[in-house]
Amino acid sequence: MYKELSKELIDFINKSYSCYHVVYNIKELLKEKGYEELLESKSWNIKEGGKYFVTRNYSSLIAFCIPKKEFCGFQIMASHSDSPTFKIKNNAEIHVNNKYVKLNVEKYGGMIMAPWFDRPLSVAGKIVIETEKGIQSKLINVDRDLLLIPNLAIHMNRKVNEGYVYNAQVDMLPLYGGDKAKDTFIDIIAKTANIQKEKIIDTDLFLYNRTPGTIWGAKEEFISCPKLDDLQCAFATLKGFLDSDNKETVPVYCVFDNEEVGSTTKQGAASTFLKDILVRINMSLNRTREEYFMALSSSMMVSADNAHAVHPNYEGKADPTNRPYINDGIVIKYDARQKYTTDSVSGALFKEICKRADVPYQIFYNRSDVQGGSTLGNISNTQVSLNTVDIGLPQLAMHSPYETAGVKDTYYLAKAAREVFSSSVIMEEEGCFQIV
Repeated sequence: MYKELSKELIDFINKSYSCYHVVYNIKELLKEKGYEELLESKSWNIKEGGKYFVTRNYSSLIAFCIPKKEFCGFQIMASHSDSPTFKIKNNAEIHVNNKYVKLNVEKYGGMIMAPWFDRPLSVAGKIVIETEKGIQSKLINVDRDLLLIPNLAIHMNRKVNEGYVYNAQVDMLPLYGGDKAKDTFIDIIAKTANIQKEKIIDTDLFLYNRTPGTIWGAKEEFISCPKLDDLQCAFATLKGFLDSDNKETVPVYCVFDNEEVGSTTKQGAASTFLKDILVRINMSLNRTREEYFMALSSSMMVSADNAHAVHPNYEGKADPTNRPYINDGIVIKYDARQKYTTDSVSGALFKEICKRADVPYQIFYNRSDVQGGSTLGNISNTQVSLNTVDIGLPQLAMHSPYETAGVKDTYYLAKAAREVFSSSVIMEEEGCFQIV
């Protein structure tokens, strides 16, 4: 069962060329299960027993189900669709001595740059085209090995193995073609989109790693793949969401964009997207504003974004007493600065849910002399205040274009997500909650 689910995850990631394709693939899975798409620009007619989803910017998505009777709160799980990569700038072609054409790119997110060299790469994302009525967004994927960032030979940089500071404007520009490739990049994009290039007004195009995922190890216990952070969580929580059944609470599945660059966009976790959807659910069911705030008090959010496993070659980088390992279960993340928003209440609630689901969990803290990153939970709480726990799955090589995790852990999270979405967390009084 572990291996089969990991193969499904690899298939999902292999088709998720960009954040836009991640959301497109999730939309297709939701539609297969009978979910109806709602538009933010139209009136909603949601009903008890209905199943719905909403997208924003093609790159963020929120899905939810309405119980067949009055609900008491929301059970929310959130992950993100984006991963560190390189974004292609406008006027991208750079011509070198009339012999090479490379593309001008900029960093998106905090990636490890060295592993991007000498890999087959291509281009995917979204273009905006001119239409008779205005403009229209269109997804594209150049589905072939198109680009590569070649390393400099060691003979020309003898100290490369002693540590090298990569310059994104100099070292990381991908080679696109030889002298015959001049002024053809937009032609390829237009041909891929099956439109005239003059119709392209603007673009959001990114590089992606073409190396397929694999299951490996002495006992086939590891999975390596691009974008495990955070598509492993997005996929596993979706599996749990689709397999859940909740008669008391509204289960809400969220995938936000732009987590890797701070979430402060209209489609990020810091936006009003989640709040807007929850408020509109409440309004559409003719509930009062007071009932909305009462529902929030009996709600819970699980922010799911992958976590650091103990590294076999760098054991000292981990906390002395809280040391997560691959295939040992879901990681609950704590931080005194509240970069992870887990506290004793939300941590206890999630531990009880894991216990009910018969799923193992582990604890993560950064070393006290290391400043870690942040994720969705504390950012989202600035818009919708509720009990929130930050979790993830243990992995190695986070923010590399090819990351490693465990085949068991995807299954553990899917199972725990099913329990989260099937449960209700009811606040009886301040600090006292019942899980039903």
